Amino acid sequence: MNLRGAVDLSALKARADAASRPDAGRQRPAGTSPYIVEVTEQTFPQLVQLSAQVPVVVNLRSTHSDQSNQVTAVLEAATVEFDGRILLAQVDLQAQPQIAQALQAQGVPTVVAVVKGQPVPLFEGLLPAAQIQAYLDELMKVAEANGVTGTLNDGSQPEAAEAEEPPLPPLHQEAFDAIEQGDFQAAAAAYRRALAEQPADADAKAGLAQVELMGRVQGLDADEVRRRAADEPGSAEAQLAVADLDITGGHVEDAFKRIVDLIGRSSGEDRETARKRLLELFDVVGTTDPRVTKARSALARALF
Repeated sequence: MNLRGAVDLSALKARADAASRPDAGRQRPAGTSPYIVEVTEQTFPQLVQLSAQVPVVVNLRSTHSDQSNQVTAVLEAATVEFDGRILLAQVDLQAQPQIAQALQAQGVPTVVAVVKGQPVPLFEGLLPAAQIQAYLDELMKVAEANGVTGTLNDGSQPEAAEAEEPPLPPLHQEAFDAIEQGDFQAAAAAYRRALAEQPADADAKAGLAQVELMGRVQGLDADEVRRRAADEPGSAEAQLAVADLDITGGHVEDAFKRIVDLIGRSSGEDRETARKRLLELFDVVGTTDPRVTKARSALARALF
């Protein structure tokens, strides 16, 4: 899924002007490797952009937690071994609550990867070193399947590091500029005009789905949304709102299951609204994602 010009799912909207450089987002090394960085709300969007080049492993931690420190040590050692094929982003959960909220981290340690701007939940809590390594190895397979096979090693791909991206099409640039301003309605309007000109524009379709999603979740109180959904299980609006939050937090399968279950027990307008929302979220996640393929089969069973 090509995410150029589309909003990322981190919900942190500052533009990464230096994202095309291998050193983008490196505030200061957190360990012996230049690929271990301390991250703030301001630098995190740059790292999300870098996730199109290498997987970014986000370690939400607290130095006051012994379990968190143990996980951090394992992740730092593994990052050194990967030698630029992953970037380890260290996030202080207490100091950077907006990043924690965007990734829906409930405690420490919580480890989430970002691949091509999409969150990939890995694990929570203390795990044996071998099991953490297995998660990272599996992450590399997911990244490779999505075409993320680059490196941050300055000496290995200097030409790729210096390459400039071609400019966005005018309407895509207009949408991107609107996203920078937090104006999701204007961004959506630009993507709709792009689709009117070229109905097969997959980037515009994906961008439209994403900015509409971000517009829906903007300003929501997550606790209140989930409380309402629990109190009103028959409300399609309440259930779809939770599904939106789950998608932005990387809980893709939970979101899909919630909507499929809603479709299975609904009828009429509610059922059609849920079906359309699910198809839109397929575009957000990426139509080639195996979770989408699985959910399509579940949708077919629910409908027929």
